[in-house]
Amino acid sequence: MIDVVIGKVIESSSDALVVLIGNSIGLRINVTRAARQQVTSDNHVTLFTYLAVREDDLSLYGFADADERNLFRMITSVSGIGPKLGMTILSTLNRDQLRRAIATEHAEILTQVPGIGKKTAQKIVFELRDKIKATVLETVSPVSDVDADVLATLTALGYSIVEAQTALQSIPPDTPQDVEERLRLALAYFAQ
Repeated sequence: MIDVVIGKVIESSSDALVVLIGNSIGLRINVTRAARQQVTSDNHVTLFTYLAVREDDLSLYGFADADERNLFRMITSVSGIGPKLGMTILSTLNRDQLRRAIATEHAEILTQVPGIGKKTAQKIVFELRDKIKATVLETVSPVSDVDADVLATLTALGYSIVEAQTALQSIPPDTPQDVEERLRLALAYFAQ
């Protein structure tokens, strides 16, 4: 198995990088948004990888670190979730948001990912909640019901889940737990 790839990026697209290994081998690696941000100013990158082997295809997937790769493996262990959908999930939601959504059983957050409907989101939560719950509750503060309402409202207004979560994170921590006030501050983030 190819565990880590270190090299120079010679070609890039929105979801993949071609990394030159040594002087003669270029590997096409499908990457998450976080992994893509690892590219340095001199175009060097270190990717933790996962090789997906199928009867008619070998595909290499790259991640920012071992934790992101482990989360990918966990997600793709759910029946019906293949590597491409796993990459879409990790590129749409950041790791903490994904873990929090699963641990707190907020499947509606997962439905914001392109290609995931209500049943698939519920299946992911059902199959992974016990695996993720112990680590999440120790490291990630839970999303309040008020913030879940703000997030749902922002996505209903047409903002992507990533935009909505970024706006939610911009709200000062001492802001009261009032939906209208938190929504006003989140919308103000977009007006900047």
